[in-house]
Amino acid sequence: MVQAWYLLIPVFFPVLSGLCLAFFRPLDGVRARKAAVTSVLILNMLLLVPVLLSPEMELHLFSLSDRLPVFLRTDLTGKCFAALMALVWCLAGIYSFGYMEHEKHLRRYYSFYVTTLGVLMALCFAGSVITYYMLYELMTLLTVPLVMHTMEKDAVAAGIKYLIYSILGASLVLLAVFMLARFVPTFSFVPGGVLTEEMVSGHETLMLIAAFLTILGFGTKAGMFPLHGWLPTAHPVAPAPASAVLSGIITKAGVLGVIRMVFFFIGPDMIRGTWVQTAFMALTLFTIFSGSLLAYQEDLFKKRLAYSSVSQVSYVLFGLSTLHPLGFVGSMLHVCAHSLIKDTLFMSAGAVIHRTGKTRVSELEGIGRQMPGVMWCFTLVSVGLVGIPPCLGFVSKWYLAQGSLNSVIQPGFFTWLGPVILLISALLTAGYLLSLSIHAFFPRTPLPAGYQKLEPGAGMLVPMLVLTFLSIALGIYPTPILNLLTGLAGTVL
Repeated sequence: MVQAWYLLIPVFFPVLSGLCLAFFRPLDGVRARKAAVTSVLILNMLLLVPVLLSPEMELHLFSLSDRLPVFLRTDLTGKCFAALMALVWCLAGIYSFGYMEHEKHLRRYYSFYVTTLGVLMALCFAGSVITYYMLYELMTLLTVPLVMHTMEKDAVAAGIKYLIYSILGASLVLLAVFMLARFVPTFSFVPGGVLTEEMVSGHETLMLIAAFLTILGFGTKAGMFPLHGWLPTAHPVAPAPASAVLSGIITKAGVLGVIRMVFFFIGPDMIRGTWVQTAFMALTLFTIFSGSLLAYQEDLFKKRLAYSSVSQVSYVLFGLSTLHPLGFVGSMLHVCAHSLIKDTLFMSAGAVIHRTGKTRVSELEGIGRQMPGVMWCFTLVSVGLVGIPPCLGFVSKWYLAQGSLNSVIQPGFFTWLGPVILLISALLTAGYLLSLSIHAFFPRTPLPAGYQKLEPGAGMLVPMLVLTFLSIALGIYPTPILNLLTGLAGTVL
């Protein structure tokens, strides 16, 4: 067991390390920078272990007023997100050394990259709405330079768009908090929520509007319609490692925001059976279908994956919208599955672009013969994203469908519409991912004799192999994580 002050270690260690990378000149060398960043990322995972193994603890930081304490608190939800984020952030960072070797402004990139990790750790353990909101905004500001890294015209425009969308979404959340402030006794996160029917009696409409605004606001970062437009703009211009963590991790900050507000602040009982739940589910289902359809039609490799993220992250939000324990478990499972799979997909796309310069799917005929390791990783995780066993994606989608069929929502046809949309989306996912793999390994026109092997180095390939292995292994043996998440669902629903 560790003391509460220890919570600051996995937060400030990456932040201070990021500042050192920015201002400490001896770390400018390629080898020194690689060693420093790798050490920070791996050591931060080790420093996080005592927090994950300790009982719940709370650390007060400061207060903005009597009702607005800023503090950190560890709970099972935060621990799950923190463990996943630390692992994926580490692997994407190691992968980036090979991809970014010829890029400029590496000191700036790795400084923001490492610093953001510390803020994400604090975000996972935010104990109140105010704490979460402050850290959420800081995370946005720190990730804008990752999108704008090349500083080319398209990258700057994409970074500005990402910032505008993020600020708009956060403003909706802040407005909702102001609307709810008169009713709530505390801004702390409590399993099951802090609101009761007696507190909002006579003001139910205002409460429901505020609840919907929080979902819409945090849904912006998660890529939910109608504020999803930043994703397909930012991903094609950002470096592949940045695209990987934007899709696999940063979108999950929006998901965590929805979880905290719906299940730990407002309370699921306050919106179950109301128009808010119906609108929430309708938006997620529309996003799932339209994102998959747009991905199916897109030829630009990374933009296809970006539209895929729009669709797949809304799978997570769909599970939350069921307000049912099975849907909640499926949602959390898909958080894990999507992070592992989508990071691998973006890393695969980055490896192809890095080694061949080809950015369009139509140009990748036979690439599986030239880059077999990369394309096997791409294919195996694609199978998981479609939802084919034994991958984790199958387990998560099974629970999502079960949660929908058992949910209580009006109109009632939404209970079966959800699984139907999930199935249609799965078929579209197979179309836009597995068709690429088929043409990669079985080109319609034969490759010329003596074609060159273009496999990337171990530094890029090993992180992809690790993520691929985890996405399959957790699908083959999901029992431990299922038991963990089932217990978590029981505390909030």
